[in-house]
Amino acid sequence: MKIRRSDRLVDMTYYLLNHPYTLISLTYFAKKYSSAKSSISEDLTIIRRAFEENGYGIVETLPGAAGGVKYVPFITDEEARLFATEICEKMDSNERVLPGGYVYLSDLLGNPQVLNQIGRIIASQYREEKVTAVMTVATKGVPIAQAVASYLNVPFVIVRRDSKITEGSTVSINYVSGSSDRVEKMELSKRSLPSGSRVLIVDDFMKGGGTVSGMRSIIEEFDSEIVGVTVFAEAAYTSKETEDYASLIRVSEVNIRNRTMTVSLGSYFDN
Repeated sequence: MKIRRSDRLVDMTYYLLNHPYTLISLTYFAKKYSSAKSSISEDLTIIRRAFEENGYGIVETLPGAAGGVKYVPFITDEEARLFATEICEKMDSNERVLPGGYVYLSDLLGNPQVLNQIGRIIASQYREEKVTAVMTVATKGVPIAQAVASYLNVPFVIVRRDSKITEGSTVSINYVSGSSDRVEKMELSKRSLPSGSRVLIVDDFMKGGGTVSGMRSIIEEFDSEIVGVTVFAEAAYTSKETEDYASLIRVSEVNIRNRTMTVSLGSYFDN
């Protein structure tokens, strides 16, 4: 049954938003709505303009028999900067400084709206890198990995520090933890990551970079390629084992005695 154009526009928009990076043929939409391809093309022009003007993303149209339309999520620099600035303001609380110099982030990373924006920002950063998997280490990086993977429309894999019988056989490596200066172990199921994957590493907080270095090593064990590393927050007051990474916010100083810290925009915004 043919539907009204206004209803068709809403349904097409919803479909595109829920299928990022998926090439959808115009024939599919034409059959679904019992409409001519020329009408579908006109609708997509309207949707494309609305998406670009409001910073929702990019709607790409590929010509030819094998072509179609593809939605690429995107966030403007202005919106990303505004979000990160608001997060810096929320970080300005002495209740966030924990014993040992740790920073409490669970309330932020448990907020669906915050995670949604983090996912958009990081996914936008790597929208042209053909990422095939997002990797993090259990447990606090998991919601970030899920948010990013949702926008990139790729699987996410979780590296663990202890064995799980449900994971089957695993590949394990030893690494030096940047937060404890101890040699620790991380493992990844052999079935989790196909050889030749293009992997994006994400995490919640980088202190010394040991965990990220460990994930780099385990990716190499799977004969895969590291596309990039982005963390939600970094401790800028410590030396790092890795240099090639981006952060959304930067904690440049933590005073344990006064329970205060200095927070600013991360290296993501340096350029």
